[in-house]
Amino acid sequence: MVQIACRFYPRNTQPLHFTVNPMRSPHDAKGLYDNMAELFAVVKTLQALEKAYIKDCVTPNEYTAACSRLLVQYKAAFRQVQGSDVSAIDEFCRRYRLDCPLAMERIKQDRPITIKDDKGNLNRCIADIVSLFITVMDKLRLEIRAMDEIQPDLRELMETMNRMSNLPQDFEGKQRVSQWLQTLTAMSASDELDDSQVRQMLFDLESAYNSFNRFLHAS
Repeated sequence: MVQIACRFYPRNTQPLHFTVNPMRSPHDAKGLYDNMAELFAVVKTLQALEKAYIKDCVTPNEYTAACSRLLVQYKAAFRQVQGSDVSAIDEFCRRYRLDCPLAMERIKQDRPITIKDDKGNLNRCIADIVSLFITVMDKLRLEIRAMDEIQPDLRELMETMNRMSNLPQDFEGKQRVSQWLQTLTAMSASDELDDSQVRQMLFDLESAYNSFNRFLHAS
């Protein structure tokens, strides 16, 4: 096995090493290293967020949105390394001396600490909205552009935003989502967005997502 030093490591300790199968091509080895480094960083960030919330350094709404985003990113990052050299996140943490018990608990529960159950409430809405924004934008970036693959998530996003009672009806982000939902609904199931539409939709959704985060910060 070949060991590759990881740039993420605690102060006053030796660098961590990611073990890479020597049969992998240099390109594959670099890809695996990058994926492991990304997973490491996401877990560390989630641990820092949990500590910040405990210390009352972030508001519940901001925490819920940030935690929901990190949990989505964690799932995507872990899928990239699972089955290669790692079978479980606990194994990954032990192997690379990643001491993040708060993050591990959050990953295990798969929801922000502000959400006590799966019943409808404000924090549940915030978490779902963040997750759906990221899901749709990730699909577009992965060139998934068929109407029947995008419209259901966008419709659920619109419905969830409507259920969030303190989100104004004239909220800019809601209007952007509504416009694209109307566009997609008018298409046939097999129709696909063209390059120009994908670019514009990504811009509009990113703008809506940023507006939503600003709303949470101000509320």
